[in-house]
This record gives sequence, C-alpha cells and structure tokens, in this order.
Amino acid sequence: MKRTVPGLLLAAIWLLLLIYGSVQLFWAVVLLIAFIGGREYCRMVLDGQLYEPDRIVLPLIMILPVAAALFSRQHELAAAFGFLLGLLGLIGYLLYHYRRFEHPLSLLYRGVLGLVIIGYFASHLVLIRGLNDGAHWLIILSAVTAGTDTAAYLVGSAWGKRKLCPHISPNKTVEGALGGLAGGVIMALLLALVFPVQSSMAVIGCIALVLSIGSMVGDLLESIIKRGCGVKDSGTILGGHGGVLDRLDSMLLAGPLLYYMLIYLGF
Repeated sequence: MKRTVPGLLLAAIWLLLLIYGSVQLFWAVVLLIAFIGGREYCRMVLDGQLYEPDRIVLPLIMILPVAAALFSRQHELAAAFGFLLGLLGLIGYLLYHYRRFEHPLSLLYRGVLGLVIIGYFASHLVLIRGLNDGAHWLIILSAVTAGTDTAAYLVGSAWGKRKLCPHISPNKTVEGALGGLAGGVIMALLLALVFPVQSSMAVIGCIALVLSIGSMVGDLLESIIKRGCGVKDSGTILGGHGGVLDRLDSMLLAGPLLYYMLIYLGF
C-alpha cells in the first residue's frame, strides 16, 4: 500500500495534467521535474565533488533544452538549440571551476550525459505535447511504460528463469521482458480506445512495441548509472517510489522514439 496509493495518485495527477493542462502548464511541470531530476543526477554521479550552488547551477544548465522546447512551434530546432546552449554552459562552468576538480574531464562527460538524458530527452515530451493529439499520444506513451513495467514484473516474478542482464539488473528476466512487451502493447491499444488518435490500431500497436523496447532500455540505462554510482535509488522525494528519475527513466528514452516516429509518419 505504501507504494500503490502514492503511485495511483501520481498517475492521476499526470493524467489530469495531460487532459486539462495547457501546453504552457505542461512545459512548466516538465521543466520542474527535469530540474529535480538534474539535482538527483548530480547527487548520484558527482557525489562529494559539488557544493550546494553547483547542485543548482548544473541542473539549470541541463534543463536548457526543456526550457527552449516551449518555442518549438515557432522554431523547429528550438530544443536542439537549447542542447547547444547547455553544452556551452557546461564548458563555461568547467572553464571557470577547472582547478577545483581533480578529474575535470570526468565531470565534463558526466555532465554531457546528464544534459542528454535529462534535458534533451525530456524536451521531447514537450515537443510531443505540441503536436496534434499530443496529449493523447503522451497518455498512450505513459500507458506503454506503465504497462511494460508492471507486466514485466508480474510475468518475471511468476515465470522468469533466464536472466536478461544479470550484471546490470539481476532481477530482470527474458520472460519478464517478453511479458512487458505484451503488456505495453495491450495497454496502448486499450488507452487508444479511450483517448483516440488519428491512427489505426495496427500502427498504434507497432509504435507501442517500439516504445516498450525503448522503455526497458531506458530503465536499464538508469540501472547502469545507479550501479556505477553504488546507489539503489536516484532520490527519496517520492518515498517508496524513489526519486524522479526512478519513475521517469523509461519515459525519457521512449519519449524521443515516439516523437520521431510521429514526425516520420506525418503527425
């Protein structure tokens, strides 16, 4: 219950935001979430190397692509420009504080990884929201990631035998992954009936399959980062659900996949 009730509450708030919230409100929420995620990331990968002002400045640099994504309707490459600004910001930060760090190059590539995962990937959620049926597509994306995660856990717990990535996430199994793919597709098709988009069920199913794979890869990517940093959760802000990154790791990678598939299909 400690995980179920907060999880349902978070899902309800997210759903209400997508149904009733404006593009601007959604952008502001994603910007705040990305900032919190940036702080969690800095705490994980740069533990003991940063002062408190650094834990504010670096996340602000990392979320520049999200900030710029608000202007994507006027400028198609706004998020990419935000990424470039973030990269320049990281370089400027390192130049200013170069002598403070024992391994400046390590800080640079860890900062760039955070800029990509947290800033650039998250900016695509805002880009999707600005498309036709964007809110409904984001609901379907949320359903895919939730369905994949839940089905993978249930199937893996019941029938899982063969380890998927034993050195990264020992509890994940091949059987669970296959169950997750099925769960993600089924959830997408069910939600598409309630929140319709201008696409056939066959296309939605194919998109959901790709998104389900992307969500599992995103989850494994965060597991690599956490294992490399020796931490169990990215943070504690969500109580039993860990940190922001623990909840959004799957969506952060699946989001760009969905955006570019929709652009390719003419949405």
